[in-house]
Amino acid sequence: MKTYQKYLLTAVVVIVAVVLVLLKYWDYVINPWTRDGQVRAEVIQVTPRVSGPIVKLPIKDNQLVKAGDLLFEIDPRTFQTSLEQARAQYDMTGDSYLSQEKQVDSAKAQVESAQASVKQSQSGINQLDSMIEKNKAEYQRQKDMLPKRATSQKAVERAKANYDVALEKRKGAVAGLAQARAGLSQAEANLAKAQATLGALGDANASIREARAAVRQAELSLEFTQVRAPVDGYVTNLNLRLGSNAVANQPALALVDINSYWIVGYFRENYIENVRQGNQALITLMSYPDRPLEGTVDSLGWGIAQQDGSTGFELLPNVSPTFEWIRLAQRVPVRIHLGEVPEGVALRVGTTASVLVKTGSFEGEE
Repeated sequence: MKTYQKYLLTAVVVIVAVVLVLLKYWDYVINPWTRDGQVRAEVIQVTPRVSGPIVKLPIKDNQLVKAGDLLFEIDPRTFQTSLEQARAQYDMTGDSYLSQEKQVDSAKAQVESAQASVKQSQSGINQLDSMIEKNKAEYQRQKDMLPKRATSQKAVERAKANYDVALEKRKGAVAGLAQARAGLSQAEANLAKAQATLGALGDANASIREARAAVRQAELSLEFTQVRAPVDGYVTNLNLRLGSNAVANQPALALVDINSYWIVGYFRENYIENVRQGNQALITLMSYPDRPLEGTVDSLGWGIAQQDGSTGFELLPNVSPTFEWIRLAQRVPVRIHLGEVPEGVALRVGTTASVLVKTGSFEGEE
């Protein structure tokens, strides 16, 4: 009887152990886990917009800075001079605009004067035409009266002379009208030229807008000599020194955004079938093994780089040798959004973490 109880007890222990192993394996399959995780964050490459020697460097390596803090300053003297030149050019452009505006006003006055001359010449011709008709009629009347001895030859000649003088005056008036019209055409051409030189009026004037833009560009260049932190973060791997030359559009230092930390876990492809966005995750940092962090699945990667088939020597495809009886599973990145980080836990980009995803933990999951 005692032997039977011993066997029964052994069987129960074995069954319990097998059940526990199966439950553990089922939990591992249902809730995938990986030791291949990393702490990530947005790393901003701080890049100067202008070139020049660094004259101020108030930061140190691995220092925490706030958004807007001065990181370094480039020698501003050259850019201050450029700004003064741009402002002087803007003033000269404004003076030139006023001068051209006065030239336009003068040209308009000349056009008005020429128009008045044309009108006056035309009016004079009209008056002469009336006089000519009158003198012609008088001359004809005198000629008609001469055979009847109702007038004298001298009166006839005087009427003819008046008529001829009026005709000559009209010829001069016609010439004067042509000259006045030519002067009007020249005045209108001068006005058009002055208006073209002046351009658009006021703030719409191209030369004024160009000069104002040059001033703004010079102001920006001077402002860019002070390079400030765009976000709260840690200065990392600082290699700048006072007097070294900053080059425009070349990264000068790295800034780790402290408000952008996340975890990426690389899970085997055969364990991510049930992973969904919103699933709860448990993160254990290697640097803080006894202080797990909580998070949620933010997204799953849709692709990884392929090594086999890439172009190799002599443009032939690279193909890695494999063992036929071993089939290696690829790892897919899963992005984990971190919840509240406990006080005293310092996240560092690139450090190692273990990640456990609890599938089915998101209530909105179908």
